[in-house]
Formats: sequence, C-alpha cells, structure tokens
Amino acid sequence: MEKRVTFRGWLLPLALIAPQVIISAVFFFYPAGQAVWQSLFIPDPFGLSSQYVGLGNFEFLLSDKYYRASFVTTAVFSTLVTLCSMIPALFLAVIADRLIKGSGVYRTLLIWPYAVAPAVAGVLWLFMFNTRVGVVAWYLSQLGYDWNHVLNDTEAMGLVVVASAWGRISYNFLFFFAALQSVPRSVIEAAAIDGAHFWRRFFTIVLPLLSPTAFFLLVVNVVYAFFETFGVIHTITGGGPQQATTILVYKVFSDGFVGQDLGSSSAQSVILLIVVGLLTVIQFKYVEKRVHY
Repeated sequence: MEKRVTFRGWLLPLALIAPQVIISAVFFFYPAGQAVWQSLFIPDPFGLSSQYVGLGNFEFLLSDKYYRASFVTTAVFSTLVTLCSMIPALFLAVIADRLIKGSGVYRTLLIWPYAVAPAVAGVLWLFMFNTRVGVVAWYLSQLGYDWNHVLNDTEAMGLVVVASAWGRISYNFLFFFAALQSVPRSVIEAAAIDGAHFWRRFFTIVLPLLSPTAFFLLVVNVVYAFFETFGVIHTITGGGPQQATTILVYKVFSDGFVGQDLGSSSAQSVILLIVVGLLTVIQFKYVEKRVHY
C-alpha cells in the first residue's frame, strides 16, 4: 500500500518548494518574460530607447530567407545528431547487456565521454580535424583527400554533427542499457527455445519493449541538438561556412550579441521556446498514453 505524506499546515510545504520556485522564477520565468516583452520592440544599438513594433519582428523573421534557411539547417542537424547518437548507443547497450567478462570496465569507459562539456568536445574534434595540425586531417591528406571544413559546407556539418553526437552517445547508452536490463529474461528464453535467432528476438521482442525509452531519448536528443550544441558550433565553425552550420540557437546569439539586433534575437528566442514547448507536450502526451495502456 502506498504511503502518503501529509502536512498539518501550509508553512512547511511552502518552505520546501520555495527554493525551486525562486530558482525557476529568477532563471526561467523572468528571462522568458523579458524575451517576450523585448520581442515587441526594436531597441537602438546603445539600448537608450526602443520603438514598439508589435509583431513586426516576427513578420520580419518569417520573411527572412536566412532565418528560414536556419530552420532547415536546424532540422537537418538535429536529425543527424539524434540518429548518430541513438543508433550507436543502442548497439553498444546491446553489446554491454550480453557481455559478461569485464562488463564493469566496459560500461565505465562508455560513460566517460558524457562528462566532457560540449565546448571542450568541440575543441577536441577541432584539433583532430584542423587543416594544418590536425591528426585526422593529416591522415586524410595522405590518403589523397583534402579535408577543409572551413570552406566545405558538407564537411563542416559532418564535423559538428559527429562532435555533438560523440558525447551524447554515453547519455543514450545509460538509458538503453537500463531498459535492456528490465526486459524479462523469461520471454527472451522462451523465444530462443522456440527457435528464434538473436536478431529476430531483438526486432520482435526487445525493440518494441524499448519504444518508450527510445521515444523519450528522441525528444531529449532533439532538444539537446536545438540548445546544448551551441558550444560545439561556436568553437568549431562559428556558424560557417556561409551560415551552413548556423542553427536557430546560434542565430539568436549571432543576431543578438554580434549584430546587436536585440528585437529580432528576442523574437527568435520566443519561437525557440514555443518549439521546445511543443516537443515537451508531445513527449508528455506519449508517456501519458503509454501509462494508460
């Protein structure tokens, strides 16, 4: 029977939730409100005055071809990062689930990259693929391939995708491995007795049972690609070449802090907030549906 905690008064529960409420108000609700308010104005570069334009900033963004291009770039980038981080993580989790000897060391080595900050990961991959001193770039040149992500759009996108997905594989691995541990062994053994080989058991039994975890990781990784990859892109490409790697969150920084177009930058922040809010709603609706079933 579930044990419920009851409070005799309102002061103690209010004191317990007060730190979280204060932190959320100061670091989330207040900045979000400021972004919504500033998106309705066009301030001057010095911040001394501002002109009310209503939804003019949003109308300008929707008609700007560079902003629409950043939407496409973000969609491609987030899709590639999600696939490149989830598929290898699932493969490694399956191997770790079947591995017996040395499994503890193996799992620890797989978790370590998650401790590396995105900006640090970007610097590491930048050094390896640097056109002058990079080890990987040098080996590619020995094979006859002239690597230059500074000028080549495809190479730049590929490099930031790999650098962003590299550290995320460990995070996905943890969830996939935990989900695999919860799969009933009796069901797997019964299918093996019936003659089903490993891959048939995996695709018909294991993978459907992993679908809630996979969907959760899908949403989390898309949100990660939208926001937390800023450090990787800033350190490796700076949004180039020719804005080929300028995703939405980096364009907010580029227009707001570099171009000093604070009104447009605030409007872009609001659009990003709406997109992530929709992704969160979809996630909760899916989880709620799974719980009811």
